[in-house]
Amino acid sequence: MRTPLLRYSAEPLRRRLLGALGSALLAGALLAGAPAAAHAAAVPDATPTASGPAAQLPPDGDSVASPPGANDWSCKPTAAHPNPVVLVHGTFANRYENWLALSPLLKSQGYCVFALDYGMVPGVTSSGSGLLLPIGGLGPAAESAAQLGRFVDLVRGATGAAKVDLVGHSQGGMLPNYYVKFLGGAAKVDKLIGLAPSNHGTTLSGIANLAPYFPGVADLIYTVCAACEDQVVDSAFNRKMATAADTVPGVTYTVIATVYDEVVTPYRTQFLGGANVNNVVLQDRCPLSLAEHVAIAFSPTALHLVANALDPAHASPVYCG
Repeated sequence: MRTPLLRYSAEPLRRRLLGALGSALLAGALLAGAPAAAHAAAVPDATPTASGPAAQLPPDGDSVASPPGANDWSCKPTAAHPNPVVLVHGTFANRYENWLALSPLLKSQGYCVFALDYGMVPGVTSSGSGLLLPIGGLGPAAESAAQLGRFVDLVRGATGAAKVDLVGHSQGGMLPNYYVKFLGGAAKVDKLIGLAPSNHGTTLSGIANLAPYFPGVADLIYTVCAACEDQVVDSAFNRKMATAADTVPGVTYTVIATVYDEVVTPYRTQFLGGANVNNVVLQDRCPLSLAEHVAIAFSPTALHLVANALDPAHASPVYCG
């Protein structure tokens, strides 16, 4: 089967991404002051580069340029923020576009921030942001979880940190839990934070609801997106996930969901059970928020919740933004 190349009018998604970048700047201003906003504004081109430890990355973990603030392989964690933060993008996404808001925000707050690309299928690209970029989160979820594990080991090796904190969006919020449950990640992860994670699967129609954000991508659901099938309720992947408890001891979990999620539905299926879990509905903190599945990764309120979950000892009141 020949992998399709996605070519379409970029205008609808470009408008969404410009709005998302605006939210990124707003989030930086609200949570970290002007320096974060300036950092977010200085977005580099999306040409991948690698040097030093970064050159050791698996090829499909270094497919797209890093978002601003991420993948400084000389970064050393501080006493205030001892755990590096690894950002895990969602289905039909890449690290550059998914983390334009959160990456510079966390960097401005003093974290060592890292982001990978995973589940790439050669030849599958999107020009929705105005740049022709590979999109990932397509490969079999178990294989992508193994990629995440290799990336975590690279981060731990480069920084000297014993554990990392993981923040993921959509599939990227669920995938780390497979890594923690079945691939030895529990010993290497301190906190796992999911933004609209597909923790218990969704319907195929829910996965298909991502298509309007990525025009032309719908065909992938039925051709090269193994991860789409894995995320469907009662898939073999989800049956394996259900053989173990939602959580493991030693890891602290946060799930941030939105009532307007049209992809992972019903939205409460995203929640995890366990004593070490904080399940949060975005609208409980900001009733005016209209953020849905994609926009939650750019919502200032959601990003403030992420920052609080990463550093609960210094959590601050969350307002609408």
